[in-house]
Amino acid sequence: MKRLLSLAAAFMAIAVSLPASAQSPIQGLWLNPRRTVAVRTGDCAGKLCGWIVWAAAQARADARDSGIDRLIGIELLENYAIDDRGGWSGRVHVPDMGRDFSSTITQRSATELKIEGCLIGGFICKSQLWQRIEQVPNA
Repeated sequence: MKRLLSLAAAFMAIAVSLPASAQSPIQGLWLNPRRTVAVRTGDCAGKLCGWIVWAAAQARADARDSGIDRLIGIELLENYAIDDRGGWSGRVHVPDMGRDFSSTITQRSATELKIEGCLIGGFICKSQLWQRIEQVPNA
């Protein structure tokens, strides 16, 4: 369960701020289903990346238990590019495992992302639905 939470956390982030006209609808602030991690997504050298901008106390404690002293600011989404299905393909970093995995992001609506991470060449996959938020939750 802890790894699943970390995998989910791995899907969000602080991004380089772009002018509104240059932003993609997938860029913004997103909250995981457990409401324990917020990520800002944005452009990084023409690709999509994401950084953790907020984490609940339990998520920070889980990260510390895995040897991560500072969860805020970690780049979880790495080098996502639009794929031939209209989604995004890239790599997700799972901090408590210290590994990267293949991943896809599908924007289901203006307020919902489906984020999937896969192991073993796509044979074992987990997905979650993330919600767009306007501001970082209160600590």
